[in-house]
Amino acid sequence: MNRPWISLRATLLAAVLAGLAVSAWRPADRFTWFLEVFPVLFGIPVLIATRRRFPLTSLAYVLLAAHAAILATGGHYTYAKVPLFEWLRAPFHFARNHFDRLGHFTQGFVPAVVAREVLVRAAGVRKRVWLAFLTVCVCLAISASYELLEWGVAEATGSAADAFLGTQGDPWDTQWDMFFALMGATISILTLSRAHDRQLAALCVLPPTR
Repeated sequence: MNRPWISLRATLLAAVLAGLAVSAWRPADRFTWFLEVFPVLFGIPVLIATRRRFPLTSLAYVLLAAHAAILATGGHYTYAKVPLFEWLRAPFHFARNHFDRLGHFTQGFVPAVVAREVLVRAAGVRKRVWLAFLTVCVCLAISASYELLEWGVAEATGSAADAFLGTQGDPWDTQWDMFFALMGATISILTLSRAHDRQLAALCVLPPTR
């Protein structure tokens, strides 16, 4: 592993840890903060533990760091009250704070690259059509699992999970969340596959075929 790449990983880790520290400073709700950033708290040790046996491409690490920033922001303010998206409500006549939609779009966009990488490298999926299909399936499974987690936490804690649910009065919020994750995964495949293939090739991984 070359030194510039090690430096990139260290820089991204430092940025994510700094972002977590800032988001943990006087959040709107401490319980909601923990629930929102838990994927980051869980993911960091996993990525550190697998950095030698299964290092990801730089594209995957950069996207994961960006996703961590979104989760940390949502955790600090709660998804329904992120200031920039609150400001956008008036000029665009939005009925809700749409930071939640961005979060779920990213929930499909970022895992698509990671899932694609694992499917190619660990499962040996080479056909592009099957790779795209299975990647989207994985992302939808992640999105659905997260919705079930939200439901389980709400059932277990009652009103304490209202900010975590972030439905903002929309009875179709769960369906919208999964739809945005689907859009994110699809757009990720359409826009990043070629760049991702080049980075996989740099890791001496056979690229997908038609």
